Amino acid sequence: MKDLEPIQKEIVTALEQLSGKALITEAILAKKVRENAKIQGKNKAGICLKDFEVCIKYLAEEKQLQFALHLNRANDILIKKEDAFKLLEPDAKKRRLASEKSISILTNGDLRDKKTGRKENKKGTDRKKLKLRSLEDFE
Repeated sequence: MKDLEPIQKEIVTALEQLSGKALITEAILAKKVRENAKIQGKNKAGICLKDFEVCIKYLAEEKQLQFALHLNRANDILIKKEDAFKLLEPDAKKRRLASEKSISILTNGDLRDKKTGRKENKKGTDRKKLKLRSLEDFE
């Protein structure tokens, strides 16, 4: 696990935790990664195909967990338990990489920041409104 990047380590951990399921969707896996890493925000973020491929290969070689990647019509990745690990076919891979340009992806930077997503509005100094009736009290 030393060779993996921080986000890939989180993906591997989440896949190991979800390994009891026969089918894992990208959304469920991303939710588990956010939950484990305590990432706030990026609720609709997906996972980069490059990270998926590295994690699937790692699990097949090191942990003997065999998963296969599939792509649905919305270009979301589905992870199925299989007898041998299998990556996406070239045309599906090309489609997924093209769609990644327009979607939000979980990255290593999200693990460093932990507080990603919308910024809270900071209020300026509290201004007290001056009432005309109470103006006489100040004179």
